[in-house]
This record gives sequence, C-alpha cells and structure tokens, in this order.
Amino acid sequence: MKKSVHKSKVNTDNNNINGVNTDTLNAAIIHSNLSHQIAATCKTDLFTRLVTLSPSLLLILLILPVLGGLISVILPAFGWVPALETTTFGLQGFKALGQTLGLEQMVALSVATGFLSTLLAFVIAIMILATFFNSPWLTRIERLLSPILVIPHAAAAIAVGFLIVPSGMMARMISPWLSDWELAPQGILPHDPYGISIILGLVLKELPFLLLMALGVFAQPELGKKLRQQYQVALNLGYYPITAFFKAVFPILYPFLRLPILAVLAYASASVEMPLILGPNTPPTLAVTIMQWFNDVDLNLRIKASAGAILQLLLTGSLIALWLGGERMVKALCSDALVNGKRQYKDVIWQKLTASATVFIIGFIALSLIGLLMWSLAGYWRFPAALPEQLVLLHFQSALMQISTPLFNTLALGIVSTLFAIAITVLCLEAEQLSNKPISNFTSLIIYLPLLVPSIAFLFGLVWLQQLVHNQAAFFNVAFTHFLFVLPYVFLSLASSYRRLDKRFATVAASLGAPPMRVFFQVKLPQLFAPLLIAMALGLAVSFGQYLPTLLTGGGRIATITTEAVTLANGASRRTSAVYAIIQMGLPLIGFMVAWLLPKYFFRSGVR
Repeated sequence: MKKSVHKSKVNTDNNNINGVNTDTLNAAIIHSNLSHQIAATCKTDLFTRLVTLSPSLLLILLILPVLGGLISVILPAFGWVPALETTTFGLQGFKALGQTLGLEQMVALSVATGFLSTLLAFVIAIMILATFFNSPWLTRIERLLSPILVIPHAAAAIAVGFLIVPSGMMARMISPWLSDWELAPQGILPHDPYGISIILGLVLKELPFLLLMALGVFAQPELGKKLRQQYQVALNLGYYPITAFFKAVFPILYPFLRLPILAVLAYASASVEMPLILGPNTPPTLAVTIMQWFNDVDLNLRIKASAGAILQLLLTGSLIALWLGGERMVKALCSDALVNGKRQYKDVIWQKLTASATVFIIGFIALSLIGLLMWSLAGYWRFPAALPEQLVLLHFQSALMQISTPLFNTLALGIVSTLFAIAITVLCLEAEQLSNKPISNFTSLIIYLPLLVPSIAFLFGLVWLQQLVHNQAAFFNVAFTHFLFVLPYVFLSLASSYRRLDKRFATVAASLGAPPMRVFFQVKLPQLFAPLLIAMALGLAVSFGQYLPTLLTGGGRIATITTEAVTLANGASRRTSAVYAIIQMGLPLIGFMVAWLLPKYFFRSGVR
C-alpha cells in the first residue's frame, strides 16, 4: 500500500516538472506543430495558387498593353482624340498622311531595308551553319560573334557609321598608298538615299542573333543528336557537306527559326535607331518620320502620326505575310530537290564564298570596334593618317562628369524591368512543371507578341493610355515598357535550362515533406544559379539598348545612356559620340562578365 502511494507521488512529481504539467506541455507541443503545419499549408496553398495563376498573369501583362496600345492608336488615326477636343470619326489622319511629301520613298525605304536585311542575315547565317556544321570552326565563329549580341543597336550603328564615313577607318586604311586620297573623298555612305548603310548595320547586328538561335536548337540533347546523326548518314551516302546540311538538317531546323526570323523582320521594318543614325534624312524611313511627328510641339500632328503607325503596322504585317508566302513557294519549288539523290550543288564554290564572307564580316566588325575605340581616345587626327597623333582621356573625363543621371536611370530601369521579367518567367516555368504540361502554343506565341508587333505602332497608343492613367509616373511607365521587351528574351534564355532540371531532386525533397515553395526556393533555384545570372545579364542588355520606348513613354524626362548616345550621334563630335557608344557597350558586357565569373567563384568556394 505504501509502495503504491509512493509510486503515485513519483508519477505526480514527474508530471509536474518546474511547475508545468507534462500533459499540458505535450498538448502545447502538439498544438504548436499543428499551427506550423497549418501555416505551412496556407503558405503552400498561396504559393501554389500564385504559380498556377502566373501564366494567365503573363498573358494579361503582354496582351493588354499591346492590344490596348493598338486600339489607342487606331482611334486617333480616325479622328477621335478627346484631349484635342476632336471626337468626330473620320479619315482626317489618313488624308493628312496621304498628302505628306515623300511618303512613297519612306514606305519603299522601310520595306526594302527591312526585308533585304532580314533575308541577307538569314541566308548568311544558314550558309555559315551549312559550311561549318559539326566542325570546330562553328564554335570559334560563335565565340567571335556572340559578343555582338550585347552591343545595343545604337552603339552598333555608331560604330558602323564611323567605319564607312568618307574619313573613316576604311578610307584611311587605303589612303593615300592605294586611293591617292590626300583629303577625305565625297561619298554617299552613311545616310545614303538607298538605305545601304541601314541594311549593312542591321545585317551585322541580326546575323549573330539568328546564328545563336540555330545553335540553341542544336544544343537540345535529343534533337541535336538526331540532326547530327542524319547529317552523318548523308555524308556516308556520298553527299557533299553543304548539300547534306540542306537535305538532312535544314528542313527540321527551319520551323524552330521561324518566330525569331519574323521577330527580326518586324524589328528591321520598323527600326528607329539604325535609320536615325545611318539612314537618309530627306526623306527618312517611315518609322523615323512617325517618331518625329509624335514628338512635335504641334499636337495635331499626333493624329497623322497615329495614321502613320497604322500604315507601319500594315507594312510589317505585309512583309510577314510575304515571308510566310515565300516559305511555301520555296518549299513547293525545292521539294523535289530533297529527294532527287543529287550529291552536290557546286559545294566547293559555296564553301569558299561563305568562308570569305565570314572572314569579311568578322573583320568588318572588329575594325568597327577598333575605330570606335580610337575615336574615343583620339586627340588631333588628320586625314589620311591611319592612327591619331596623340591619345587622350579628355573625352572620357568630360563625359563622366555629365553621365551620372543617365547612368543611374539606365541601371535602375534595367534592374527593375529585368527582375520583374525573371520573376514572372520562373513562376510560369514552375507552373509548367507542377501541371506536367508544357505551356500552350498560344502562350508561346504571345510571348513573342511585343517583338512581332512593330513597337512604333503600339507604343503611341500605350503612351496615350499611360497619360490617361498616370501622367506623372514617368519612371514606372518606362520600366513597364522595358519589361515588355525584356520578357521574351528572358523567357527564351531560362526556358531550356528550367525544363532540363532533374526532377528527381524535387521528388526526393517533396517525399521528405518539403512544401512546393520550399522545393522551389531551396532545391530548384540554386540549381539555376548560372542560368539565372545569364538571363539577368541578357535582360539588362536588352533594357540598356531600348531607345524608342524610353523616349516615347518617358516623354523626354528620363534620360538614359542610349537616348544620350543617339542624340549625340546626330550632331555632336565623333569623339563624344564614340565615348557614349563605348559606355553603352560596356554596361551589358560587364553584366555578362559578372554572370560568367560568379558561378565559378561560388562553385569553387563550395568545393573547398
């Protein structure tokens, strides 16, 4: 009896440790665990809902601004502008547009430069692929041309202009020993009335893009392996290399290049930076003229500018239709050639021509960059001396004293728009993995929408909308417009890496009880450290090069390195223009260098 009483007291004492009953403590622990589980479930549900809704959010963010901009530019074109007290529908804008002097030349120049530059860039890219396919030289050419991608269009135009101007590097290299020129000759380049300078600049800028898009297709494990096997089989059957490429590889490759080609065509037909720096002034291209009308102090010219934007949209749509129609025609004409058994079509001659063209293009680009650097450092440099008599840093020093505000705006706009684009992209790709279904073809097409629709067309309408909603939020308006153009490139950069993630890591983490949000942040994103940095660098490079969106949506109140460089290229000294162009090229180059070095540093530190 005493023992039982003693045991009872011991149990009672054990259940009351430091004045706290263990049953109460256990209940509190269970309640705490349940609270944590409920909180985790709520967070998981919130994260999952956010991921699930992200594709719809992506469509809204892309469709509404573009379509809203188009609608807002169509209404003024037909005379409905309440801000100007014009609410009667009519054809006043189109009548004023039709009475514009030189309109036919503007249209012809836009169509010719857009179509020919795209065609030449495409043909040269395909010929390089056909000539050097499955060869170490293709990798070397890729390494030489890849840096051109980070050069903004305005900087590339300035570099090309310095090279082909009558007193530029090309004339200096052959003077006077070959040309007998003691003074700078009279020349039509740049600003020639035929658009040759514009075509040259666009080809040199878009060729690396198309080439790298094709190399990205070859980088896909299964598809790349299949194409190389088919190519090797064709070689074993006696086909010459170029013929083997066009018969065994090109028919499968081309559908993957269609959207990038159409994006290049849309940009080239409505480009502003290249024609503004390299093109003629009497008259300029249609896109440049529309921009001038829109920025004129006479607000009534905006009605004519809206009509011109509709015309530009029709021109670009016609060029895209022409290209797609040309595809069908070429397919019908060449279908028999794919199966006729002919082993070669003068392959040796085409190989020599392509190799020579490749060397010329790489040399032309290198000489342009060298000339740009020399002009930025040149003191007194008389013609026809190949080198300046002295090198000075005065031009850099004067530019750095005035560049603080444009530099800050450039970096701030790039960081904000790129981070937002990366966030939307990774959420959409995560939604794709959670649902085990790829995004729809419609969504894939919409991602390209800001690139396929001429920016000169929908940006005017977008500016009208932004002025109605919040006219004073200039920075936000510009950042959002940059986001529209950054997002497609960021998505294309991250999609392949995200889809190649090994799902077994996420499965193991989930089986251990980790919620989707924790798996996303602690398992998936660390594996994407290097691709995320590359996407960040690419997005920054795209944002840094935006001229027309910054000029229009900012209303001239947001100065960036690009807007300053374009302004200086049309009137300032060559040396100052060269300095701004080099700074404009240096910013994205620094971004890519950081994206390349950081993973090596962190991974090396992790190994240690």
